[in-house]
Amino acid sequence: MVTRFQDYVESLKSSLDRAFTGHLAQLLGDMGSLHSGVRTKILAGGKKIRGSLLCLITGALGGALEDALPRAVAVELIQTATLVHDDFVDQHRLRRSLPALWTLEGARRAVLLGDVVFASAIHAMTDLSRADGLIVSRAIAEVSRGAYHEPIGASGLLEEIEGDGGSGTTYETLIYLKTGSLFGAACQLGAIAAGADGERQEKWRHYGLRIGEAYQIADDLQEIVRLRRAPAAPRADMVALAPALFFFAPEMRPRIVKMLRGRSLAVTEELVATFEKAATLMKEEIERRLRSALAAIEEDLPDTEAGRLSRTAPWDLIQMFNEADRQVSSR
Repeated sequence: MVTRFQDYVESLKSSLDRAFTGHLAQLLGDMGSLHSGVRTKILAGGKKIRGSLLCLITGALGGALEDALPRAVAVELIQTATLVHDDFVDQHRLRRSLPALWTLEGARRAVLLGDVVFASAIHAMTDLSRADGLIVSRAIAEVSRGAYHEPIGASGLLEEIEGDGGSGTTYETLIYLKTGSLFGAACQLGAIAAGADGERQEKWRHYGLRIGEAYQIADDLQEIVRLRRAPAAPRADMVALAPALFFFAPEMRPRIVKMLRGRSLAVTEELVATFEKAATLMKEEIERRLRSALAAIEEDLPDTEAGRLSRTAPWDLIQMFNEADRQVSSR
């Protein structure tokens, strides 16, 4: 009997990996590359937690795995394309200990390949139903808007702060678009695969949105924890974390503005205390959003293995993220 979401992900891994890799091979079959083998390995990696969550929800609502898998593949295609674009925009040279795709294919081909993968997800879901196509189209638009609103570079962020006194976008909006929206789409698609009506779909979409937002806060929290232990906070890291810090530690705004005009910010005892305060508030906010996720669907949960897993999955998922982060940090 499976009692943790982590174990469910592992039990589903071979089926979901096989479906995803098969679709990817078909998609990339006529797109030649000197690095085709590595390219496929880069694109096909990852835990596929969004797709796994989708399949779990379908099962909890009495649906069949074969109806969930094509939708799970589409969600993971969107996540994959997002990472391809993000790696180039952020100039990350590694992805899962492999070269980032843009370092092999070049920026132009990598970005275009990401676009092809996005389009493939829309095409596949539109073939299933108009509702499926609309959900993935909205998710791609929202994820892209989130990426567009992220601060890029110290000068751009400084200009936004000095222009309107803020970061140019609220943290609430950013985490909803950047991460919450795709989790929400995955959970709604899981409900559709089980034949749920519109009202039930919306409940499960809310469940996914709140989990995704909590997941993004957990990601930002780990970055703050790392900075708290460092001798200095590099400017690039502070730029990326500025929206979170403006939300959880607004008193840091003057320091961040000063840092943007320099290169780094010394991690003094006072700054460590501010980071710790922000971290505490972030942990509380993660818990609040996870409880909100469960509240949305609690009355819709059957007393089955999949239903019980759906109840605990929000917390299990955050634990998975934290454990993976600790493994990376210990290397």
